[in-house]
Amino acid sequence: MKKASILVSKDFKIGKVSDRMFGSFVEHMGSVVYNGIYEPGHPTADEMGFRHDVLELVKELQLSVVRYPGGNFTSGYNWEDGIGPKEQRPVRIDPAWRQIEPNSFGLDEFMKWTGVVGADPIMTINLGTRGIEEAKDILEYCNFKSGTKWSELRKSHGIKDPYNIKTWCLGNELDGEWQIARKTAAQYGQLALETAKVMKWVDPSIELVAVGSSARHMSTFPEWDRTVLEYTYDHADLLSLHHYIGKRENDTQTYLAMPMEMERQIEEVIAACDYVRGVKRSNKIMNLSFDEWNVWREPDVEYTPWQIGCPYDWVKFHMEDALVFGSAMLTLLRHADRIQIACQSLLVNTIPMILTEKGGKAWRNPTFYPFMHVSKYGRGEVLQSIVNTPKYDTAKYTDVPVVDPVTVYNEEAGELTFFAVNRGDEAALLELDIRDFPGFSFKEHIEMKHDRLNAVNTSDNPFEVKPQAGAGAKVDGGRAEAVLAPFSWNVIRFSIK
Repeated sequence: MKKASILVSKDFKIGKVSDRMFGSFVEHMGSVVYNGIYEPGHPTADEMGFRHDVLELVKELQLSVVRYPGGNFTSGYNWEDGIGPKEQRPVRIDPAWRQIEPNSFGLDEFMKWTGVVGADPIMTINLGTRGIEEAKDILEYCNFKSGTKWSELRKSHGIKDPYNIKTWCLGNELDGEWQIARKTAAQYGQLALETAKVMKWVDPSIELVAVGSSARHMSTFPEWDRTVLEYTYDHADLLSLHHYIGKRENDTQTYLAMPMEMERQIEEVIAACDYVRGVKRSNKIMNLSFDEWNVWREPDVEYTPWQIGCPYDWVKFHMEDALVFGSAMLTLLRHADRIQIACQSLLVNTIPMILTEKGGKAWRNPTFYPFMHVSKYGRGEVLQSIVNTPKYDTAKYTDVPVVDPVTVYNEEAGELTFFAVNRGDEAALLELDIRDFPGFSFKEHIEMKHDRLNAVNTSDNPFEVKPQAGAGAKVDGGRAEAVLAPFSWNVIRFSIK
């Protein structure tokens, strides 16, 4: 049996985990909204059209924030189409995803839905086909109390109090050739700067997220980030980054190692931020909003364009995907000192944590569980652990840790939690040195594993892949040890007196 070890001390901390690390993303894409979170006529739908079977699953995730309405959709979206009486809203084409947008679910419905979920909204504004004026108008509608055109219009829609949305994204992926109204870094940087100025004049309490490069493989990365920051550093509060991990080769060991690229991307974006900080002689530290991240594989349902609510990238994730997803979550935690927002993309039906059938059932994808576990037990301080683990090489990666761990200490709750992915095809003995936490006691070992890495959950068999009780942990003095099953996701919890 392979062995790995972790040494932790309560005094060596990376940073406190932001509550907004546990976010997701709802875009008008495929069946995320229509036939996903919103389906009037569904047996579980309420008077608003919200599916309560989906809502109950969403609540298990304890989401802190939800980003809306896109995504690529945003760059061609008129926000005014989604407010007021539904019978007066226009039906439009959406060229981003080649679909029909009925606008029966819009800004007002999203705000009511997040209120039911208990999450804060993150609103993305259109800096593709639109600009400063429209950004000012939507902010006035959402956050201005009364006495103006847009605030009074909101009140006429039965919404007396302002929404007071605090976090706004200044567009989306505007360096991408797939984006409506793509821009150069200088074009975007100037527009984002001037938009940010006006928005903060209207509401100085808001925070703004500038658009970073869409992906690490972009030819402009990280030059785009540097240029945009040179324009926006004094006015934006965070810089965005996106990353999707896709299995394109039939090689499990390579796939499991791919979150290492996500780790490197974070480090490179931090370097770009800190370079601009030095150039500007600024005392401000630019933090990050990782507002799109996920795993990806080929969809199980073929997309039919120019429909309403047709599934797009509807995929039943495998047990294997859940392991990669778990490592991606741990990558975010390891950078808790700089990542203040993270949004899994997307919540329902598009590379989702939750799958639905139109008129039918809703169930959890295997990726649901690592997110839920980290959301429940990953709030606290991430500790700077000393990790020794066997490593392996693939044709693409070298020195890949077999055991991928993160340690979180929640002093207020009196808990110490070890998250770990075993990337190996054999069990691993994990030795824990926690002498710095006298009086600790073992609380729980949760593991997720399956004898088939391609196992999936379906509407007829929704619990084929699910967490279960692990083998536990043996405690001896200031040390403990636990066995990690092959190809497994693990949560090992201790109580601290």
